This record gives sequence, C-alpha cells and structure tokens, in this order.
Amino acid sequence: MATYVILSKLCARAVEDPAEFGQLAETVSQKIKAKCPNVRWRDSYALMGGFDVVDIVEAEDPGDVEKAAMIIRCYGHATTETMHATPWKDFVASL
Repeated sequence: MATYVILSKLCARAVEDPAEFGQLAETVSQKIKAKCPNVRWRDSYALMGGFDVVDIVEAEDPGDVEKAAMIIRCYGHATTETMHATPWKDFVASL
C-alpha cells in the first residue's frame, strides 16, 4: 500500500466559530469513510504555517486518494495539496 500526505488549508469562511471545526471535521471524515473505503487513515495533525492540517493516508489506488482530497475540498471548504510519500528507509535503500 502506498502512503500519501494530504496538506489542507481551510478557507477563511470554513466555519463561523472555531468551536464548529470539530463538527466540520467529523462530517468530512464520515463522507470519506463512506465514499473512499479503500483509503486507510494513518494520522492527522494540526499545523502552524502555510497549511492547517496534514493527513497521512494509505491506499492502493491513487484515484481513491484523489477522491478523498476532493471531498476535503468540497465538504471541508479547503484547498489541498497531495503528495506520494516514500518511507525514508525505502528511499535510502533505493539509491
């Protein structure tokens, strides 16, 4: 299974009150679980900097990850950047 990193930046009007973010995140999570059953969520982190959230996921098909990123964009009111991630030990071994 390949690993992917999805970086998300919320739009300024994603939520009216920061306390509403938990519900928005739950809605997005449920949509992804329903529409992208082949995407396995490994972890998520809040970020300080150019992006607000990083999600680390695994999937066999990059199209499934693309669909998950589109759900984040549409339902999460965010922009995303998705990257394939190679485990460091695998990368070094391939050199």
